[in-house]
Amino acid sequence: MKNTVSTLLKQKQSGDKITMLTAYDYTTAKIIDQCGVNAILIGDSLGMVMLGYENTLPVTMEDMIHHTAAVSRGAENAFAVADMPFMSYQISVQEAVINAGRLVKEGGANAVKLEGGAEVCEQIRAIVNASIPVVAHLGLTPQSVNVFGGFKVQGKSLDNARKLIDDALKIQEAGACAVVLEGIPAKLADIITKKLFIPTIGIGAGKGCDGQVLVYQDMLGLTTGHTPKFVKRFADVGSVMRQGIADYINETKEGSFPADEHTYAIEDDVINELMREEK
Repeated sequence: MKNTVSTLLKQKQSGDKITMLTAYDYTTAKIIDQCGVNAILIGDSLGMVMLGYENTLPVTMEDMIHHTAAVSRGAENAFAVADMPFMSYQISVQEAVINAGRLVKEGGANAVKLEGGAEVCEQIRAIVNASIPVVAHLGLTPQSVNVFGGFKVQGKSLDNARKLIDDALKIQEAGACAVVLEGIPAKLADIITKKLFIPTIGIGAGKGCDGQVLVYQDMLGLTTGHTPKFVKRFADVGSVMRQGIADYINETKEGSFPADEHTYAIEDDVINELMREEK
């Protein structure tokens, strides 16, 4: 059954935790969808994990539409949420609606996600009025990395915690259908979750959220270097891939691959005739 805004809301109401993972291509989206994940996020995190950028800021609308279209073709049942990249919604409300529309019309997204609180409520309201569901994003918002001075936990002071609660209520009033809470203390996320009637999806925000989201490369062990505290590696796919590639290299060099079962046959008389012609 296709996951929708309504089914995600029912999950919150019933206490059934929502599962969300990122995906950026058709093959991965198909696998995730077949596993029964409720929602797939086509995150602007593709800038780092797929395109090799230092952060999400260089990602363009064309990047997002390209990857969203690939994922949406594989997400038969999962609710496909596409990130609106940096400067695709901040300049004007009109431009925000146009770009959100492109992600739905050209990319096939079921919803769009944008970062920010009270300052983007006008954009959220206008996009929702255009019949496009909006997922909000509060806390550690990666597009604000330069303002934060790095990827730092948010909401630890009393004033900042109060602002996050206020922002959450305002984006809900503006019409957001869900909100991602990233990099905030678990107890604060729990308070916000209980105050909202829309689902909260946590990433580094504790188990009190209505659901969880992770970057699939992180949770499958495909990334190297620093691993955020909130990431649990559920499998070490990276090691399996490296071993498989090493085996391929070795067998190719020693001549054991391709073996007979990997090749196509031809009748001997055809080869014999070709050899006679060569003479």
